[in-house]
Amino acid sequence: MKLLIVDDSNLIRTRIASVVEATQMKGISIVGLARNGREAVRIARVSRPDVVTMDLTMPEMDGVETIRELMRMPDPPNILVVSALNDKSTAITALRMGARGFINKPFTDDELRLALLDVCNPN
Repeated sequence: MKLLIVDDSNLIRTRIASVVEATQMKGISIVGLARNGREAVRIARVSRPDVVTMDLTMPEMDGVETIRELMRMPDPPNILVVSALNDKSTAITALRMGARGFINKPFTDDELRLALLDVCNPN
């Protein structure tokens, strides 16, 4: 299972990566870290991730537009939105566009791990 982490905060990208690595989530390998949507789309086209953690508020290309682009790919990834955004309508838009899950920042390690497992195993 290939994971792409997308967030404009280096702290959050590092935290998500460390939770995945520290908990030894079996079968998940990190294939990229992106600071914005444009970078995420570029990395995703090359690495073909199975799962993407996606912030919604980012410079250059926001999470909603990035989800739209990723969902156009052949075999689009499962997307977990990880956002501090309190705007429920934006979160609902992201889910309608194809995101499979949503967790709020701040999150605990367990919340992230459980949400990732749920998105990795959508059945």
